Amino acid sequence: MPQGVGRAALGAVVLLTLLAAGPALAHGIGGKDAAFVAATTGPDIVPFIYLGAKHMVTGYDHLLFILGVIFFLYRMKDVALYVTLFSLGHSLTLLAGVLGRIEVNPYLVDAIIGLSVAYKAFDNLGGFRTLFGVQPDPRTATFGFGLIHGFGLATKLQALELPADGLLINMTSFNIGAEIGQMISLTFMLALIMVWRTMPGYRGMSTAANILLMLAGFVLIGFQLGGLVYGEAV
Repeated sequence: MPQGVGRAALGAVVLLTLLAAGPALAHGIGGKDAAFVAATTGPDIVPFIYLGAKHMVTGYDHLLFILGVIFFLYRMKDVALYVTLFSLGHSLTLLAGVLGRIEVNPYLVDAIIGLSVAYKAFDNLGGFRTLFGVQPDPRTATFGFGLIHGFGLATKLQALELPADGLLINMTSFNIGAEIGQMISLTFMLALIMVWRTMPGYRGMSTAANILLMLAGFVLIGFQLGGLVYGEAV
């Protein structure tokens, strides 16, 4: 592969990962957003849709997993299927977690979310077939990890002690916003991947990209387990 093409492809890998990751410090709900949510006394649909979209667009862990899911999907109907499975999973546990007051340790949940990123990248690299001679059902995995990601969203909201008045409408609005944010991010990532696939050497550099994704997943796991042990926000 020519050196110039290799550098261009490597640049695309790095850019793709950075754009998918987003600003890590923006993850979560804090500052003015947290103050607004805490002060809410009734249904407030539009602001909660905005908050949901903002959280998903800046949710680097969720986006990294979605990136892994769509990485080798070439047909739009397959993309729609897998994204729908993920959305259904995280919608169920987001609403159940907040409305049903199902409390889980946020560090453990986020560590499993990091594991989901590493898992999907490992799957994309053919690790299960090569090392274990099996191929887990990717649809089941996508839905299952979607459930975990939903609990991750729920823990961020539970920490705000949401008022009961208008909670159902507000959480439904937040979930709708999260889906909007996911579609915006997905559109951007798909466009970038489609351009990248036209470049010479894509298949080789796709391996490097998934290795980076897997490493990013392990880094996320390490951060969250560190927070679990030392009780520090990460």
